[in-house]
Amino acid sequence: MDLTNLAIFRAVALEQSVTRAAQNLQRAQSNVTTRIQQLEEELGAALFLREGKRMLLTERGRTFLAYAEQLLALADEARQALHPESPSGSLRLGSMESTAAARLPQPLAHFHRENPQVSLEVSTGPSLALLDAVLARRLDCALIAQPHSWQQDRWQAEALPQGVEALAVFREELLLVLPADHPPVSRPEQVQIRTLAGFAQGCSYRHIALSWLGAGGPPMRVQEVGSYHSILACVAAGACVGVVPRSLLELPRQAPAVQSVPLLALDTLLVQRSGYAGAAFERLREVLRSPA
Repeated sequence: MDLTNLAIFRAVALEQSVTRAAQNLQRAQSNVTTRIQQLEEELGAALFLREGKRMLLTERGRTFLAYAEQLLALADEARQALHPESPSGSLRLGSMESTAAARLPQPLAHFHRENPQVSLEVSTGPSLALLDAVLARRLDCALIAQPHSWQQDRWQAEALPQGVEALAVFREELLLVLPADHPPVSRPEQVQIRTLAGFAQGCSYRHIALSWLGAGGPPMRVQEVGSYHSILACVAAGACVGVVPRSLLELPRQAPAVQSVPLLALDTLLVQRSGYAGAAFERLREVLRSPA
């Protein structure tokens, strides 16, 4: 199966547009259209629904995209394996939003200076979604937080799925953030506000917050937001509580009008598929483990 056609198919699937895919790939639009038609003929299946200029995946197209991602990732991994002394090719890194903001700018700048031949692609998302993407080969590695549950007045780590390896690279202290005028809190039942500002399901920090807060009082309502700035804004407004890493709260900027309570210290893990290796990944792992 032609890898170039697979790469073109993936680009169109992600962009939902032949025009944007052609621009990104620096190819003529007619060439991209022809390649997609050739691939559909080869497979004997329609991969896209054409809605005006939009290209939406069919059910078979979504199924094939998962295989295309795996084939392209495996081909790139094979190329890198032949030259372990020279990091090159692409490396797809997933990260939690807070880690990308507070921890990654300096080490990734260092990585780029030392490894200019590596195309590093960074995307963000909740931990469970990042784990799924690593297992499905949509990502090569990811920085996640291991879920923990509050049970019998102590924290217990939940098991990671089979098929991944993990290495602790950062240590984070999670803070419960409350409106500035909230009474002091040391136990879950003392939290008077029953709305948590947090990310979508699959976020380990949201899971940890709900597990602890649910140990005291009525069930928590979740107000889903898209950024930590939004979480802090909701808390400062007095409408919600939230959970954020101390490293993010201490980023240089105007301090929000909130109070914070230490909740849990846990590692940020660099995870990859079991057996996955490559010069670019090995170099990234070294950079992330190096002292700042």
